[in-house]
This record gives sequence, C-alpha cells and structure tokens, in this order.
Amino acid sequence: MTKIILFNKPFNVLSQFTDKGSEGSSRETLSDYIDVPNVYAAGRLDKDSEGLLVLTDNGKLQHQIADPRHQNRKSYWAQVEGVPSEADLQALRIGVQLKDGRTAPAEADLIEEPETLWPRTPPIRVRKAIPDSWLNVTLTEGRNRQVRRMTAAIGFPTLRLIRHTIANWSVEGIANGAWREV
Repeated sequence: MTKIILFNKPFNVLSQFTDKGSEGSSRETLSDYIDVPNVYAAGRLDKDSEGLLVLTDNGKLQHQIADPRHQNRKSYWAQVEGVPSEADLQALRIGVQLKDGRTAPAEADLIEEPETLWPRTPPIRVRKAIPDSWLNVTLTEGRNRQVRRMTAAIGFPTLRLIRHTIANWSVEGIANGAWREV
C-alpha cells in the first residue's frame, strides 16, 4: 500500500530529512516533524517558503509528482510588495522572461489575504509607505524559485510564499507544522 503524506511545511524548514549544510548546523528538517520511515519528498519547497509538501514511499509516484513533464498544477499564495495592476497580472498569464528562459503561462489573480492563513514566525518585514497584496499563482512547471522570480520580474517582490495545492491535494485543514496521511 502506497503511503502519501501531506505536510504543511513551516518557514525555515528544509525539504529533506537531513541537513547536509555546514558542520554544526542546526537547521530544521523534515525529521523534526515527520517520523515515518521510508517516505521522501516529491519535489521541493525552498526553506523560506511554506505550505504543502507531498511525501511518499512510492518512487514512481514521487517522480510523477515532481517531474514538470507531467504538468501537475501547483498553486501558491504570494504576498507581494505593492499592488499589481491587471496588466502586471497579464504578464504572468502570458509568461515572463527570466534568465533561464521564458516561463510557461501561469494563472494569476489578485486575492484577499487567505482566511485560513497561519501567522509566520518570524513575521515578514512591513514597510508603512509601501502596501502589500496577495496573489494566487498556479503553475504547471517547476523551476527553482519560479514564483519569486516571476513576481520580481514584473516589479513586485515576494514577501511570503505559500504553496496551497499540488494536483488534487491541498494544505487546507492541516495546521502549519502538522501532517496527515491520505
């Protein structure tokens, strides 16, 4: 029986079970939260991003979830500095030019702050003179730090990034730092 675990990864936690960083490093890893043998992350989520991480003991499923060729939809809530216009969002929808090439079109919409949002520790930096806003961005490719690079490319740096869905799985109902098996 294949194990599938949905984990709501906190900010500053590595998407791996061991820290291969510098000796004496004490960064948090998945092993600080999940004590299930033989499961591995299907894809990655940067340590400064939060939200849904899928883990499984099935290598074929792990590859299918992580490989961009399968075009699994991944949706993110991005808190950005400033308030993008409809034209700015349209740029994300048609794809933006990054250093590693043009992105595939993304779904991008301005949204209200998600109601189910948990507090982040530490909180994001706030600038009184610059407003912030929330976007819902859905991708089918998975380049390194892609959402952050896309929002920066249109002039709206990401302050906080939360992946809330992968394919049909969602982080809804899972407390930050908690997991559940499906």
